[in-house]
Amino acid sequence: MSPFPNAEMTEAARLTRQGRLAEATALIRRALGQAPAAPPRQPAPSRASRIVDVDPATGEPVAPAGTALPEALRAALGRIGAHAPRPAPGMRVPDPLPPGARFLAGSHAVQGGGRRDYRLYIPAALPAGAAPPLLVMLHGCTQTPEDFAAGTRMNALAEEHGLLVAWPAQSQAANAQRCWNWFNPDDQRRDGGEPALIAGITRQVIRDHGADGRRVYVAGLSAGGAKAAIMGMAYPDLYAAVGVHSGLACGAARDIPSAFAAMRQGAAAPAAPGGRVVPTIVFHADRDTTVHPVNGDQVIAQSGAAGLRREEETGRQPGGHAWRRTLHRDADGRVLLEQWLVQGGGHAWSGGSPAGSYTDPRGPDASRAMLRFFLDHRRA
Repeated sequence: MSPFPNAEMTEAARLTRQGRLAEATALIRRALGQAPAAPPRQPAPSRASRIVDVDPATGEPVAPAGTALPEALRAALGRIGAHAPRPAPGMRVPDPLPPGARFLAGSHAVQGGGRRDYRLYIPAALPAGAAPPLLVMLHGCTQTPEDFAAGTRMNALAEEHGLLVAWPAQSQAANAQRCWNWFNPDDQRRDGGEPALIAGITRQVIRDHGADGRRVYVAGLSAGGAKAAIMGMAYPDLYAAVGVHSGLACGAARDIPSAFAAMRQGAAAPAAPGGRVVPTIVFHADRDTTVHPVNGDQVIAQSGAAGLRREEETGRQPGGHAWRRTLHRDADGRVLLEQWLVQGGGHAWSGGSPAGSYTDPRGPDASRAMLRFFLDHRRA
């Protein structure tokens, strides 16, 4: 049980994430009866300094770039939530490319000055004379496209199945820890903010590399998973299916405080417009202490589970975690929604490679399951 009042701890966390460390420290001290006077107010930070995550190496709360957490505040903040697992040391790059494959660097800009870089994997084994599917992969906080590719091994699966994989990169100018800003209203809507940039990258790859516009998919981890859910809601005419790993539903938060609340306990989000179903596959672990697993349930509910027939099955990864898989079928028996709950896992890509960060090799293979789900869906 924390010795600090919940309201004061919540406010201290909010002030810290905004970079207002003197105010947050004074609030903690007042809660302890140590400092009756309020500190001078500090200016609010720029949008680029907003961070919603923990440090990947230590699992501790992250302060905005260029600041340090006072020791009293660090100890207090450590009481308001468990920490994410530590990734493998170092940010490694994907395995060497097979002969003939390419891992290109590109960028996309929109009117008004927005710009994002991306990597594009083109397998050596593209089918001759056919437009390949395209998968867009959105990394989590602190990750890079190269790191995320190494951890998910999705490029290797692209060789098996003959598809393109685009890896957009969040910039540190937009978020100091490279988190996609899934909690900002301006970054949750169609044709604005980050969704416009990601959709622009998607369309650019379709145009420049001849991808099949009916078989385009988007998936992500954590903040990237939340952003993938946003893309599925905002662009049903672009993405045929969505993958959300350890993420949150579109609209689960509208600002920094509500983002932390949703991560801790979930938040109801609006259903897909018009009662439509957005084909979605969700992975979450029941011991995820960074993003509560109830958020996976809320992604499925938002995607259109009402009215679908539900069935469950269970199993265990050989030498690893048990799991429960829930399928939601339409009247014709097609699986439109699929949800995996990994038992005993944490905030990490299930079945991923230790060559990347935030991976759990003991889980069922999320990459292979997602790709199988995606390739069963195409837009009319």
